[in-house]
Amino acid sequence: MNWFLLNSGKGDAAFNMALDEVLLEKASRLGRPLLRFYGWTEPAATFGYFQRFSHIVTATKLRPLVRRPTGGGIVPHDADWTYSLIIPPAHEWHQLRAEESYRLMHEWIQSAFTILKVETELATECKRSDARYPKSEIPAACFAGHDRLDLLWHGRKIAGAAQRRNKLGLLIQGSVQPPPLSLSRADWEMAMCESARERFQAAWTEFADDAALDVHAKLLAGQKYSLNGYNQKR
Repeated sequence: MNWFLLNSGKGDAAFNMALDEVLLEKASRLGRPLLRFYGWTEPAATFGYFQRFSHIVTATKLRPLVRRPTGGGIVPHDADWTYSLIIPPAHEWHQLRAEESYRLMHEWIQSAFTILKVETELATECKRSDARYPKSEIPAACFAGHDRLDLLWHGRKIAGAAQRRNKLGLLIQGSVQPPPLSLSRADWEMAMCESARERFQAAWTEFADDAALDVHAKLLAGQKYSLNGYNQKR
């Protein structure tokens, strides 16, 4: 099965979120899964689409704060290894329940760490380190405690993800906070591709630069993800 691979380098928070949304809009035309690796030009935090901004702004000092197109809590970004997976609506992953696609994503990352000889495990239960808020209003950092099926290293969460599934496709946005070992991001990315070849029979094709897509993402970043009206709308 042919999969696209895109390493888009570093971007600011608004552009990174906008590019993921544009790729989701294009998922059906792509016709195959696309794995994107990317980084950050400055420290920032993203937070889930349904979170209340009044909770978020007091829960972290990181700025800028940008609302993701997916759910979840606050994710700090700087040296983390971020990725997104875009699945077209005709693909079998699109038909899965959210819990199942979440599990598959973290089993994939676990397999990549195994290739790098790092032992990890999937959490079997939820453990929250901040009980100040009702579960429906949790603004706490995504990596404070863990949820079931998060990826753990020595009991500490090192990988979490959030999803958005609609008629356009499935978007999974994830962050890996690498364990304090002698690991390089480049080696992890190679291990992710190798693991997908073994687990999903993925044959990788570099995603060609698309100037129109880049322009669209920059416009969306300026007209949506960088605006207070969007980020503070709840």
